Amino acid sequence: MSRKRIPFGVMLQGPGGHMNAWKHPSVPADASINFEHHVRTARQAEKAGIAFVFIADGLYINEVSIPHFLNRFEPIALLSALAASTASIGLVGTLSTSYSDPFTVARQFGSIDVISGGRAGWNAVTSPLEGSARNYNRDKHPDHALRYEIAGEHIEVVKGLWDSWDDDAFPRNRETGQYADFTKMHRLDFKGRFHAAEGPLNLGRSPQGQPVLFQAGASDNGIKLAGRHADAVFAGSESFEDNRELSRKLKQSALAHGRSAEHLKVFPGVAPIVGSTQEEAERKYQEIRALVTDHEALLYLGRFFDHHDFTAYPLDEPFPDLGDIGANNFRAHTDRIKRVAREKKLTLREIALDVATPRTSFIGTPEAIADELVRWVEGGAADGFVLGFHVLTAGLDDFEAHVLPILEARGHHRPAQFGTTLRDHLGLPYRESRYAVPTADTGEEAA
Repeated sequence: MSRKRIPFGVMLQGPGGHMNAWKHPSVPADASINFEHHVRTARQAEKAGIAFVFIADGLYINEVSIPHFLNRFEPIALLSALAASTASIGLVGTLSTSYSDPFTVARQFGSIDVISGGRAGWNAVTSPLEGSARNYNRDKHPDHALRYEIAGEHIEVVKGLWDSWDDDAFPRNRETGQYADFTKMHRLDFKGRFHAAEGPLNLGRSPQGQPVLFQAGASDNGIKLAGRHADAVFAGSESFEDNRELSRKLKQSALAHGRSAEHLKVFPGVAPIVGSTQEEAERKYQEIRALVTDHEALLYLGRFFDHHDFTAYPLDEPFPDLGDIGANNFRAHTDRIKRVAREKKLTLREIALDVATPRTSFIGTPEAIADELVRWVEGGAADGFVLGFHVLTAGLDDFEAHVLPILEARGHHRPAQFGTTLRDHLGLPYRESRYAVPTADTGEEAA
């Protein structure tokens, strides 16, 4: 049987993915703004053969936000610094299509891509939090469907600008005095409902053609957008079955848009907790779960429902009927929370604590976790994984020391990176320009 390599990304969220990871003694309390911590983590992941680091973001905070979200780095600035502090690991960051200008986005990620030698990736999100509008001089946060219309047009402009120049458009011939070949320059001249851009971009193409485009939505609109544009999808579902179904829909969407299903990679976010025994792994899980109080868990749950106040409900009664609350924010996630609560007849307390510290199938011995990772990949539920450890330092240390060697021995991992660009690392082809002569084996549409 052939062994399929499993590419991994690691989430850089300061102390970790848990809302109170900052309390854990294994990480600096100020990890979200501790640059040396970010550099150490990125270099550790790079040395271990992790394909990329992934930086999430948000545009609105208030008094009940996740603590380390109150004070954290902006992704573009951090990615730029990490590009100069690392050598081979991919650099993926989140930037909103609802609250950014396409020309600026194209310049920012295009520049990081060139600076890093072709290692950049853009996680294009539509921004779910209603309060974001008030930070950007907007009267109203766009509804869910409208945000995806805006996103589709935004991404079209960015991708078009990335194709402003052919690969060999800059001869820089000192003898003839020719710096650029303007026959190989392309103005986009895009005029849409939401955006307009003439172009060209004042930056040439990178070693990977274009930065890798990630997308994180799992709603019907998100699946359609991903099928049209995304190279990779950051999936949030927690079960094998849900991710397998999501992966199937995403691959079908890619095919429906004239693309190869193999050129859309699905990366579920997982939070492995490794123990030498199942009992030790369970103890570590309970220690992390104990970092959050019932009240804090209710506040964390409310974040997904536009900071709905769950403290007004009885804790030990069934999860309340919320109607359409949450439909305009993290829709796929809130729909799943409601469905699980209904199907399992869980109380509000149980749901809040489970959402704050999810119990997944990736809690156990190194062998069990390796088995589960392989099962997901071979079973069609994943092409790779984003490792969102509850507590970053301890989680990455354990995963590197105990799980990766097992995967390496089985032929699913190796410490050395594949190729030099992020597309190489993920098994994605070079992104040809829409103006290039098409080749039979790209599997990609011109646009």
